[in-house]
Amino acid sequence: MSGDFYEQFADALDRLPNGFPRTPSRTELQILKKICSPEEAALASQLTGDMEPVDAIAERVGIPMKEVRTRLMKMARGGLVWLDKEAGQLRFRLAPFVVGLYEAQLERMDHELAHLFEKYMADGGAVGIMKPQPALHRVIPAQNTVKSEWILPYDDIRAILMNAKTFHVRDCICRVQQDHVERQCDFPLKVCLSFSSIERSPGPDDISQEEALAILDQTEEVGLVHTVSNVMQGLSYICNCCGCCCGILRGITEWGIENSVAYANYFAVIDPEACLGCGTCIERCQVQAISEQDGISIVDRKRCIGCGLCITGCPNEAARLQRKPEPEIVHPPADHGTWAHERLLHRGLSK
Repeated sequence: MSGDFYEQFADALDRLPNGFPRTPSRTELQILKKICSPEEAALASQLTGDMEPVDAIAERVGIPMKEVRTRLMKMARGGLVWLDKEAGQLRFRLAPFVVGLYEAQLERMDHELAHLFEKYMADGGAVGIMKPQPALHRVIPAQNTVKSEWILPYDDIRAILMNAKTFHVRDCICRVQQDHVERQCDFPLKVCLSFSSIERSPGPDDISQEEALAILDQTEEVGLVHTVSNVMQGLSYICNCCGCCCGILRGITEWGIENSVAYANYFAVIDPEACLGCGTCIERCQVQAISEQDGISIVDRKRCIGCGLCITGCPNEAARLQRKPEPEIVHPPADHGTWAHERLLHRGLSK
């Protein structure tokens, strides 16, 4: 009977805009069994992507309100559900698999879970989650790589952080997961930033605004791509990604999903007269969009995601970002609600 709870939980996750597709190997059920109990799966399967008060959930599932609240609080600590407080009342919703539940598994991540995730993504999970549009994440260009008169407000990464009040840093779940498989890089772990415009009491791993900005500088220097939620408003985190570990960028580099991330509205251009042929830009490109031809670097514009890392690393200032022509500009959805609606439409789950 408990197996049915996991089936129902998987189905509930797949009804969310982000998706949690079923696979021939049914590895998705093994993942859920690894991270939650049958009782938690049963309760989670009754939740949706809408925030609901505890009394409404308790009435629907037929369990006393106090017990439901205790269970949901425990599930929130494990990343299975999200919570907020409105007018002093706790509300809960089901967390999506990615971005959400998976990212909350830092403490649980071990050899077994890491390999289950690899199997799931390779068996169709990656395509099912990352191919539907709008993409989960979008690329933000590195600081000072776009002319000030060109940069779109939602692309100014420094301004986004300057407007926040509280900051937090944690290990990158993708690199932690890859450490249990066979990580191919030595990029730093503790570079996953979250932030809020709301003042709150300091907590573990909270950092100052200056420290958050320093992490931006550090990640650009070593060659990591900034990605955020694919929305204009309501940003709360910045991932700093590499093409060998990041599940989103691996959509491009490994799983053949061209639009697994929303590209920035800029593309790299390398001046052949100024290029020294040193290959630095080729090494720094996380999606293999630059190659060497006749001793100079050439950009594959179709593959370029507009991150600007070739610009920040070029020793001869031969590279620059160019804004795309107006007909090619694609603005991200205004907010998470708009994004969710568009995503459900494209997945055939809404009209």
